[in-house]
Amino acid sequence: MQDDGNETVDKWISSRASAVAISAIKQMAMLSARVPGAASLAWGLPSFPTPEPIRRAVEERLEGDPAIGRYALPDGLAELRRTIAESHSRDMGVEVDPDRNVMVTAGNMEGVTLVLQAILNPGDEVIVTDPCFASHIQQIRLQGGNPVFWPMLEDENWQPRIDGLQGLIGNRTKAILLVNPANPTGTILSETLLRQVAQLAQEHDLLIIVDDPYRHFLYDGPDCLFDLASLPELTPNLAYLFTFSKCFAMSGWRVGYMVLPEQLKRQVVKLHDLTMICTPRIGQVAAIAALQGDQAHLAKFQEILAGRRELICARLDRLGDLFSYVRPRGAYYVFPKLRADYSDSAAFAIRLLNEAQVTVTPGAAFGPSGEQHVRMAFCVEDATIDTAFDRIEAWWTKQKS
Repeated sequence: MQDDGNETVDKWISSRASAVAISAIKQMAMLSARVPGAASLAWGLPSFPTPEPIRRAVEERLEGDPAIGRYALPDGLAELRRTIAESHSRDMGVEVDPDRNVMVTAGNMEGVTLVLQAILNPGDEVIVTDPCFASHIQQIRLQGGNPVFWPMLEDENWQPRIDGLQGLIGNRTKAILLVNPANPTGTILSETLLRQVAQLAQEHDLLIIVDDPYRHFLYDGPDCLFDLASLPELTPNLAYLFTFSKCFAMSGWRVGYMVLPEQLKRQVVKLHDLTMICTPRIGQVAAIAALQGDQAHLAKFQEILAGRRELICARLDRLGDLFSYVRPRGAYYVFPKLRADYSDSAAFAIRLLNEAQVTVTPGAAFGPSGEQHVRMAFCVEDATIDTAFDRIEAWWTKQKS
């Protein structure tokens, strides 16, 4: 609320709600929507349509399944949970039980929230990389926890060091939250580092939460990615979360899944039921089709994104006096550093939107190391990337004149 130009907290609003901020990604997307013709690189929303086999399968179920509009059980449709367990076993080489370990969610945003609700008491700590996915910081705070930042080193291709993690673990540490390939940097964490993280988690009895939207988007070959979910000895300490939003272009279907230790699933099911009863059944039907059907689109998606990575890096190279950057190896983001006199990433992002009609996300939202950076998403059409950089180049030329 506004009172004589000063912000006040309405008596109805909880301190917990008022203490968190809206995602800077969504904030920039909403501001961008008010600027006619803005070229947006802010939101990690894939430009691809949901693959046709998935849409056709749902269409058939809509015609022939009278139960498709009904509730499902809180942990998800049995058919989907069995399919997930089979897929996870095939991809990771680790057997999981569909009833004891698999939980269907409304995407990874809900999944992470549920896990944090289940494990955090006020004042507990969750270690995140710095920079990290912006919403994770706010999700931790919303549950009364404190994010603890593990620095990633830009001059070492955004790789963190294990000795930097060891010193962050304390009596209040509950979990380590990872995204790999990383958002916003496009980093792929090394197998050596991840095995060391797993060892520390086991030694200190910590939960590792793996938020895994981008595992199919790799630009140095499939062998460059090591997944902690492939370590059977880590399963008691691992919450693995996958979303269909990115790899299957199903962001609006709101469906994902978690593979959890049995005792954690029992708690999460209660919270999920209290939040939304069940993941929308139609999204679960689409997820079954996605996992059981032809996945030829994955190679096509990656080929297109690889081309867009080349395009955005080439355009950044032409602006070397404004940006420096580390070439992303996975996901579909690049996280350039602002050169010249720009130290406030939020002010830069607003100025770029207002003066050049180009939308980026300020890096400060992704953690302390993100300041003086911006995130650019290259999951958009090639024409949007070119339009955005044509405008940035023209704007920057004026600034220098």
